[in-house]
Amino acid sequence: MSKPLDVVVFGATSFVGQILCQYLEDTFNSDSQETLTWGIAGRSKYKLEQLKKNLGNASLPVFVADASDENALNDMCQQTNVVVSTVGPYALYGEALVKVCSETGTDYCDLTGEPQWIHDMLEKYEETAKESGARIVHCCGFDSIPSDLGVHFLQQQSLQHHGQYCKKVSMRVKAAKGGASGGTIASMVNITKEMSKDPTLRKKLVNPYLLCPESDAKPVRQLNVGKPIFDKGFGAWIAPFIMAGINTRVVLRSNAIAKHPYGADFTYDEAMLMGKGSKGRFRATTLVAGLGIFMISAALKPTRWFMEKFVLPKPGEGPSPEAQKSGFYDLRFSGETSDGQVIKTKVVGQGDPGYGSTGRMLGQAAATLALNFHNNGQKSGQSGGFWTPATLLGDRLVKRLQTFSQLEFEVLK
Repeated sequence: MSKPLDVVVFGATSFVGQILCQYLEDTFNSDSQETLTWGIAGRSKYKLEQLKKNLGNASLPVFVADASDENALNDMCQQTNVVVSTVGPYALYGEALVKVCSETGTDYCDLTGEPQWIHDMLEKYEETAKESGARIVHCCGFDSIPSDLGVHFLQQQSLQHHGQYCKKVSMRVKAAKGGASGGTIASMVNITKEMSKDPTLRKKLVNPYLLCPESDAKPVRQLNVGKPIFDKGFGAWIAPFIMAGINTRVVLRSNAIAKHPYGADFTYDEAMLMGKGSKGRFRATTLVAGLGIFMISAALKPTRWFMEKFVLPKPGEGPSPEAQKSGFYDLRFSGETSDGQVIKTKVVGQGDPGYGSTGRMLGQAAATLALNFHNNGQKSGQSGGFWTPATLLGDRLVKRLQTFSQLEFEVLK
């Protein structure tokens, strides 16, 4: 059945939602670019109308729907092929929309980085999505597109250069500049709250195969960088990367649901490069200590209250437009084949990782779903279910990101 809209942005008036909407307005529908019919949705009609006015698009469709109102969400889904959601923390506000999209066969993407919530959604709605034909794609922001598509790109290059995939891949954050994301911080704090209520959650979260099918073999111990380590392969000290908890699980799920093209013994890890010598070791040690203090403080109710009230950025808050433009990230990947051949690649993005760049990545993920997986009112491509960016969007999205989103995927000599 043909629907009037390609995409609806749910949570359009949120901080990232507004960035995403401006990106869609600037990127599509001009004489020289693709046409995308889209609309905006959220719980406040007043704020939606203000956003519509600020965008200068008088014809932009508006849908009023609360995150918990399944009837309103269903009405919205009847009007669009794809819903892209920026409403987080998703563990608090995201389930109803995933449920409705899964039931109505509506394609969906978001920017969640909450593995425990994704695990719950898989258990509850994966079979429903398969039956309805809905393609559900979580983690379409900084977590986890650069990691998931970065590994995808490296593996394609390895196949081209060495005739085989790499059985081991490591990602290192060489450099990054960006403001603290209120939404990401809120999601992290919410996870600590959930763990205090459910002691079994901690065991789930340390499982690197949490998002893989339960029937999938899990024979390999994955490296989890939790302390300062000297990485011989990169010649520098490394420290934990806060996004590794979600990124590694998404990459391992990509390998699993693609029937292990990288091998059942494939390993993947992430960390931050902190430099060489004593200075690098000191920086790594300091970062580990800081992360430890943050997690302990977030786990304790009195200090968590103080942090939320006086210290941490709140959902909806973020860096200035100037700071968003000046941000960047440089991720380095190193892969090794079973016979010891090595290939190195990089993913470089312009713009604040959690905001400007995330808005562009999320916008192109939604556009890929809408424009490359629908044709004359009919769905095309992969069947319904819960996918990852790499397994569903793959090379199409890599090409779009390089063309429209200021991302570079490159083989290093």
